[in-house]
Amino acid sequence: MTYKETCQYLYNQMPMFERQGGSGYKEGLTNTLLLDEHLGHPHQAYPTIHVAGTNGKGSCSHTIAAILQQCGYKVGLYTSPHLVDFRERIRINGEPISEYYVTRFVERERAFFEPLHPSFFEVTTALAFQYFKDQQVDIAVIEVGLGGRLDCTNIITPVLSIITNISFDHTQYLGDTLAKIAAEKAGIIKRGVPVLIGEANEETRPVFEAKAREMEAPITFAEDRQEILTATPQANGTMMYTTKHNGILFGELGGAYQAKNMNTILIAAYLLAIEGFLCYCEKKNNQEKCRLEIQQAISSVTKLTGLQGRWQILQQQPTVICDTGHNVGGWQYLSQQLKQLTCRQLHIVFGMVEDKDIDGVLELLPKNAIYYFTQADNKRAINASSLQLKATKYGLTGKTYPTVHEAFTECMRHALRDDAVFVGGSSYVVGDLLKTLN
Repeated sequence: MTYKETCQYLYNQMPMFERQGGSGYKEGLTNTLLLDEHLGHPHQAYPTIHVAGTNGKGSCSHTIAAILQQCGYKVGLYTSPHLVDFRERIRINGEPISEYYVTRFVERERAFFEPLHPSFFEVTTALAFQYFKDQQVDIAVIEVGLGGRLDCTNIITPVLSIITNISFDHTQYLGDTLAKIAAEKAGIIKRGVPVLIGEANEETRPVFEAKAREMEAPITFAEDRQEILTATPQANGTMMYTTKHNGILFGELGGAYQAKNMNTILIAAYLLAIEGFLCYCEKKNNQEKCRLEIQQAISSVTKLTGLQGRWQILQQQPTVICDTGHNVGGWQYLSQQLKQLTCRQLHIVFGMVEDKDIDGVLELLPKNAIYYFTQADNKRAINASSLQLKATKYGLTGKTYPTVHEAFTECMRHALRDDAVFVGGSSYVVGDLLKTLN
């Protein structure tokens, strides 16, 4: 098979939650454990960091990987979903896995895994773990796919577990209360392994504390050790942070929600130093060296790791921004940031998938924008006309377009130099946009 044929095989022959929704979701670790045993437990060949959470886990995973990479480590990074190319999911020091390795792995192992009828994510996770072993990474940052307790990444025993935050998403699988969702995410907490909680509230904090006690895992709440003192957006789309112990830092990722992510990331760096990684310690000479490496990493995350779609400014005049925020938790920040944009007219190319809280997001969207309702090339995408009908209840007006390409093209035809264009609503809308631009 060619690489293209291999990808089509993976997409079409295996249940894939990202494309199919519930019919592509496989609960439990049975297949993952069988694949892991067959491959000889490759994830045990290197230390790992495990990152879960409703929002922010992608930004945190990429930035922590960038910091480790800047400190001289050979860093594996496993994330999902991809926006343009499957290989984005599996990277080492920012370089995607080779087409040849993907094709060879599938051809070599399909005789074993086909009778198991695995999901797309189960095979992809096995592929990532094996690739990192074969390439002899020093450490790997592993992002949870969905939930935590039953996610197929949860066979690892990391040096640090991170749960960024909890909000309502995938409630049909994870539970209909924040406490239930927190319990699923807390399933990544391992016996004796330090765990960092980025954000918690009165409903979720007791869940994390109870699980940490059960597992005898040292627990840190990032909000109790506030490292970020101020976060100020810059004219070039970046963020300036003043911090307690790291001076002034400039973060490349400019979304307003990144301030809380950055607080989690800096506390994670400190905890990783305690575990023997990075260069940070209480000695001042090492602190300055580490601060410079952290600064270089957070100011160059996209170059170091290939991250895309986080308040990403694609062009100026008109300003074009895309962001993968796709649930109420993310849009509580995005909507405020959009309202703060200085522009003549705001245009929004917008689409969502059906299994999200669509009404909850629509209620947050700015009413002074011109909307271009559309749908991504994905079976889970809500029909653009249905989305437009829902949007009218919230005072949002605009026309419908059958593809992201057509919506964006029409939007750019109307946008003037001093306007702003935002594209988002789901990762798949952003992915279709980037494919169009590429």
